[in-house]
Amino acid sequence: MSEKVLHVEDLTFGYGRDKLLYKDFSLSLHKGEIKAIVGESGAGKSTLFELILGNLKPHKGTITCLNVSQVFQDPYSSFHPSYKIIDQIKDVADIKEIQTYLDAMNLESSQLHKLSHELSGGQLQRASIIRALLMKPKLLLLDEPTSALDNVIQLDVMKMLLTQLSDMGMLLITHEIDLAAWCADEIIRIS
Repeated sequence: MSEKVLHVEDLTFGYGRDKLLYKDFSLSLHKGEIKAIVGESGAGKSTLFELILGNLKPHKGTITCLNVSQVFQDPYSSFHPSYKIIDQIKDVADIKEIQTYLDAMNLESSQLHKLSHELSGGQLQRASIIRALLMKPKLLLLDEPTSALDNVIQLDVMKMLLTQLSDMGMLLITHEIDLAAWCADEIIRIS
């Protein structure tokens, strides 16, 4: 069995004690796996990521994870508007392998020497994915990572992400059930 990168056991959480989003929810993820979380807006998908990251505390249950990195749904909230993208990547990661990712994501290195508002949403989202991968996580949380991308680039990005599974496990939030069915080892429905 490969290395366990995430273990959620008997998680109970809600924003009010009478309206629980999770009750005795459990989940395990191993290196080499991708699991998709699907559900309607407001069902608690992004809340699960906040719990995994430790930004919210569960009412009960435990969450353990290895080195984690996240790709947010909104790429404009991922980068500070006053600093060049490359500097924000260098702040958190070694950039020795950046050219490999730039090539795979169809981005020019010159684009990373710009401010976030100078890039399109799709370019910024790909830069966000590159930053997350350069951080060398064991667990990669992906919150609608391809929603800002056109269909062709979306497929290329997902194929590239799948090549990284030998080094990590991925938890993917998506509204796109076809995407989840195509790439995930397991689909977890949250209602």
